[in-house]
Amino acid sequence: MSVQVDDAEILRKFQDEKTRNEAFNLLLKKYQQKLYWHIRRMVVDHDDADDLIQDTFVKVWKNLPGFRNDAQLYTWMYRIATNECITFLNKKKQKNNIPLDDVAYELADTLADSSYFNGDQAQLKLQQAILTLPEKQRLVFNMKYYDDMKYEEMSDVLGTSVGALKASFHLAVKKIEAFLISRD
Repeated sequence: MSVQVDDAEILRKFQDEKTRNEAFNLLLKKYQQKLYWHIRRMVVDHDDADDLIQDTFVKVWKNLPGFRNDAQLYTWMYRIATNECITFLNKKKQKNNIPLDDVAYELADTLADSSYFNGDQAQLKLQQAILTLPEKQRLVFNMKYYDDMKYEEMSDVLGTSVGALKASFHLAVKKIEAFLISRD
């Protein structure tokens, strides 16, 4: 069983040229899987998520020397991952010249073909329902439902007020319920 190193220790090691690589490896071990699943739930496809997690950690590596400790390290990294997802989805939308709603249908097709999401029908239906949500509601729902993130943390990541996030989550839940009821 590995001992979890706290963020302050990782940041301290990162400041020293001799222990910088060790610090980055600790960061990867601690957060890579968590961030991967955040990204995967947004973009669905494993290969896309794999590329985006790499892009995220490249940005973390480049920007970590300037990290100011005014946010939690995980929140800061989560924001980078979230921005990478949004940029990716917007590029996909523009490249294919299709509305974001159609990107959601395309992701739903990927979901149905994915070996990861081959679980029970309820899980598949939930994932399909989540994909029908507008991007921001999908983000908020995933952060709350899967990552059990507090609204204050979400506010730091997304730069949105707590009240607006609560409203987004509430709307997302209502839309998911409506989707699930309509499919029964």
